[in-house]
Amino acid sequence: MGDDVRERAAFRPDDADLAGHVVFDFDAFDWTEEDEPLFSHPRDPFSRVDARRSSRHVRVERDGVLLAESRTPTLVFETNLYPRFYLPREDVKAEVLPSDMVTACPYKGHATYLSFAAGQNLAWAYLNPLPDASPLARLVAFFDEVVDVTVDGVPRQQPDSPLADVMKDEFGVS
Repeated sequence: MGDDVRERAAFRPDDADLAGHVVFDFDAFDWTEEDEPLFSHPRDPFSRVDARRSSRHVRVERDGVLLAESRTPTLVFETNLYPRFYLPREDVKAEVLPSDMVTACPYKGHATYLSFAAGQNLAWAYLNPLPDASPLARLVAFFDEVVDVTVDGVPRQQPDSPLADVMKDEFGVS
């Protein structure tokens, strides 16, 4: 292994399962897909993000407090993830409180988070999404795992999602 790789790689000799392997620091390299820079992590070529406009009536509440209501949602389907409703920003009814939270998705771009009196970081938006995710510009999605979503008058069951624990620990969702 060359010295340039050793300088930019993190070794974990204490972990028997990783003996003889190297973990690279993603941020130490300039990663590109053809000539386009990547961020967050490389994309899986077998994953998709599809957005479909809808006329369903979607209502989002938390503890009886109306957060958003829309008749023009966009449904977003991501490989191996629970479908989400993205709502126009003007359909958010509750007062949005400041949040410093920002995350990166290699498929959609940088997400900024929204907090409300009913809870912190309950929703997110892609203000300037990546070109492939342009239909999500200025739309807001909620963590269905912690809010109550009603679609066409029918309550939607909260998903059993692997995000539930991550939301509390890393996203500060309360």
